Amino acid sequence: MAVDYTVIVIYLVGMLAMGWWGMRRAKSKSEFLVAGRRLGPWFYSGTMAAIVLGGASTIGGVGLGYQYGLSGAWMVFTIGLGILALSVFFSARIARLKVYTVSEMLDLRYGGRAGVISGVVMWAYTLMLAVTSTIAYATIFDVLFDVHRTVAIILGGTIVVAYSTLGGMWAITLTDMVQFVVKTIGVLLLLLPIAVIKAGGFSEMKAKLPTEYFDPLGIGGETIFTYVLIYTFGMLIGQDIWQRVFTARSDKVASRGGAAAGTYCLVYAIAGAVIGTAAKVMYPNLESADAAFATIVKDELPMGVRGLVLAAALAAVMSTSSGALIACATVANNDIWSRLRGIVKPAGHDEGPHDEVKGNRLFIVIMGAAVVVIAIALNDVVQALTVAYNLLVGGLLVPILGGLVWRRGTAAGALASVAAGGLSVIGLMAYHGILATQPIYYGLLISLGVYIAVSLATPPTDAAVLAAWRERLAGRAEEPDEHPAAPATAVTSS
Repeated sequence: MAVDYTVIVIYLVGMLAMGWWGMRRAKSKSEFLVAGRRLGPWFYSGTMAAIVLGGASTIGGVGLGYQYGLSGAWMVFTIGLGILALSVFFSARIARLKVYTVSEMLDLRYGGRAGVISGVVMWAYTLMLAVTSTIAYATIFDVLFDVHRTVAIILGGTIVVAYSTLGGMWAITLTDMVQFVVKTIGVLLLLLPIAVIKAGGFSEMKAKLPTEYFDPLGIGGETIFTYVLIYTFGMLIGQDIWQRVFTARSDKVASRGGAAAGTYCLVYAIAGAVIGTAAKVMYPNLESADAAFATIVKDELPMGVRGLVLAAALAAVMSTSSGALIACATVANNDIWSRLRGIVKPAGHDEGPHDEVKGNRLFIVIMGAAVVVIAIALNDVVQALTVAYNLLVGGLLVPILGGLVWRRGTAAGALASVAAGGLSVIGLMAYHGILATQPIYYGLLISLGVYIAVSLATPPTDAAVLAAWRERLAGRAEEPDEHPAAPATAVTSS
């Protein structure tokens, strides 16, 4: 295992080194939170794929393949569909808004009255997303170093908090690109073919497994529909996803680069399901489906390759964790804390880039510490992730997409929709159970009904607000607190 340990340690040290490099570039709010809005297509595509393909997509995707066969690809496949839909229909407009958070978009669209409550809902979602990603460190470090769960969470969490705090989005972009390459090599180019070969090839897999393992809809139509509601729609509105869209240097990069990332996710989904199906042939009686990934890596891969594939799993977890962490800190600082303290500065006033960067760094540390503590105390990853996505989709999907496509939507309608959808989801989860499908089904319907009814019953949004909104959508308005950007580097030309 010495070679495997060396590979992992070099990888972790490299992550910290990139955080240190990113610190030299992150001199303004824009540089720190959205990488100066200067990412080209290659970097944008790689980082977008990295943020959405986390531990749940890698370890969980293989686990679903182990349990259901090829139809286990649907969870990650619906994530890819969400990224494709976002890129084709919305990302160009989102990129042109020149904002930092989803709540800022809602303020622009509805006239400055929807930000706080939506910020709280988005903060809760990003916090739980970061927590679930951090919990996954326990599984990977247990395989690597046989350490206690708490130690594994602290170790992995500390590394992510360190490089995220140092370099902000620049550091996360660089680390995500490395993680994207490592995942591609480790999972698609190494683990996938090795797993299929070790299982005896597809003919042997079909001979040893039930027919339903090769049925594309074997996981069940209701499950697939639920995945679409939660993950496909969730990709359209999550702060962690939008914050990556904000990094694109143009609306074309956001649209085309995102489409490439979405297509990559579809391929990754199928690969994970095939690996899990192969694991079922080799290890038919595992106690847990989620143990399939670690088992096949530990027992079937040669030394060195094993370390690289485990680094790929670690990369998957870290990319999602760092993206969720900076999203959580951005929302907490910009959408909640600054408003509650009443320190939103008037137009034209600026404390300077140093203070803004310092404040956002502080919030990353605070949120990172909270994430580690909650991750240590929490055991059920699936329930935590379900709560996060149910709140996000049930509370924010309708007012966000409604604001983008329906001019008649009003601030009162948006606020009522967030409150009605969010409270309905919470109440229905308490009644039917967290993992039930009813909360997201009925929560969305209630949110939509309330949004339309209240919007039609209240005066239309002020014409001046809509005019300013159209200017931002057209990309004709400058970012209000933008500071002079540093000279472009190789990162921006990619």
